[in-house]
Amino acid sequence: MDQLEDRLGGARRLSECSGRMSWPKRGVYFFREAGECRVPQRNRRKAAPRVVRVGTHALKVGSKTTLWNRLSQHRGVASHGGGNHRGSIFRSLVGSAMIEKLEYDGYPKWGKGSNAPKSVTECEHSLEQKVSAVIEAMPFLWLPVEDEPGPHSLRGCIERNAIALLSNYGREPIDPPSPQWLGSYSDRERVKLSGLWNNNHVDDDYDPAFLETLERMIEGMEATNYGG
Repeated sequence: MDQLEDRLGGARRLSECSGRMSWPKRGVYFFREAGECRVPQRNRRKAAPRVVRVGTHALKVGSKTTLWNRLSQHRGVASHGGGNHRGSIFRSLVGSAMIEKLEYDGYPKWGKGSNAPKSVTECEHSLEQKVSAVIEAMPFLWLPVEDEPGPHSLRGCIERNAIALLSNYGREPIDPPSPQWLGSYSDRERVKLSGLWNNNHVDDDYDPAFLETLERMIEGMEATNYGG
């Protein structure tokens, strides 16, 4: 991740980003979160930031979703700070954890269904704004992977294996979440126990060979101002 950050010229936050910036068409993204660090080791001068979510997009044949399309769905609507958690599982998971932690009332339909009437979304708007604020503040990195959508997508392979590698689900934690991590309040056991804002692939086994592919792709990147 340090090497990828160097290639990108630094991590970004969605609060600083827009669709007018230079984005690759497709890629894999890695979110970090303030206060979430890896366990220090001898070969590290300081605690490194911990990845809390891995994702990609356009894995179904024919999908036209771009990397920025997907990131903007997670971010929400910049003009009013709201968003649509039914179009972003990331937003849905963060919102559910906030409801539990802060004991919010008034959101009985949160996370239910793929759409909702205006009366429901209007009631959810204030929570959508809080979710946007949390996600917009998270530093993130992305790896350009310009392959075509489909079941054999390299992006899907990297996403799946990275989640499996980073997950603490069903195993002794290597880099556990901090005691104050918001995800600890999630109503999804797979989020809570994995230490990730991911629900899929947290109980998969990873193929170590994917690390060679990941390293090769990062080394092949030219130092650039992606996202600038």
